[in-house]
Amino acid sequence: MTVLNLKALRVSPRILFAGLVILTAAACSPPPEEEVPVRVEGATAATVNGEKIYVSDVELEAVARGLVPAGKKVKRGDPEYDTVLNQLIEQKLMSQEAIRRGLDKDPAGRRRLEMAEERILGNLLVENLVAEDVTEDQIEAMYQKQVALQQDDDEVRIAHILVATQDEAQALFDRIQAGESFESLVSANSLDTATRMEQGDLGYVSPNDEPAPFPLVIANTGEGEVAPPFESADGWHILKVKDRRSRAPKTREEMRPDIVTFLTLEQVAKIVRRLKAEAQIQQGEPGLDADGATPYRLPDTETGTEDSPAPEGTEL
Repeated sequence: MTVLNLKALRVSPRILFAGLVILTAAACSPPPEEEVPVRVEGATAATVNGEKIYVSDVELEAVARGLVPAGKKVKRGDPEYDTVLNQLIEQKLMSQEAIRRGLDKDPAGRRRLEMAEERILGNLLVENLVAEDVTEDQIEAMYQKQVALQQDDDEVRIAHILVATQDEAQALFDRIQAGESFESLVSANSLDTATRMEQGDLGYVSPNDEPAPFPLVIANTGEGEVAPPFESADGWHILKVKDRRSRAPKTREEMRPDIVTFLTLEQVAKIVRRLKAEAQIQQGEPGLDADGATPYRLPDTETGTEDSPAPEGTEL
């Protein structure tokens, strides 16, 4: 297992680009508890020669162009809304004119439309992968692995207050949040007799050597901050990160976009490999190269024969 490396997946840049908007939307927020259907139609933003442009079209295009973050609504009067709607109107007018001129019937035009459809279907596949194959459990598992890798060389000085129940821990945490110092509450409340007279100080530790959930709590707690109560086999802890001898790992939310992107492209790469293995793919016309000439084939290394002569100047 290595630190996230998108290049290592060797996914086509076109596939990567096609999924960026979808991946960003998925990464910014967890999936809803109930599936919300995509609003394909709805309120009409404009009608151009009898053909409608919907408000949902404007919203999707604004997100796709990076004008607004995923999930943000835009409305008439917003600069982003008006800009995108005007561009969609112009696009609709040009499309109608192209059809009037019969450009959609031209063989070259038809092929370009088919290629555009293929790109859209590829985007839909990426969207499907995000919805079905990139789960919160997978994101959490990947995050834990990344935290472990990033904290391999960490040394963090921590202190804790150990109590028996969640209610006790929460009450102490609330007092700290209200302004009392962590250190002032240790000696009178902590059950850890080895550290309570030392203000709960556990010294410098390597997070990955600590039992769960200490590594993740340490990763998500900034220097000088106190983490919310959490439970271990010993009881309930309130933990303070006093010092770090190396940079803190990114939090789960900071790392989430990269994790979602990595997991999705990993699924895309797997599907592409499987589809290529199962498909019958032949480049060019049978027996001809791209220029229509008979392709040169290297000599058979076992028999020493050639299927066709080498072009003049070819070095074997």
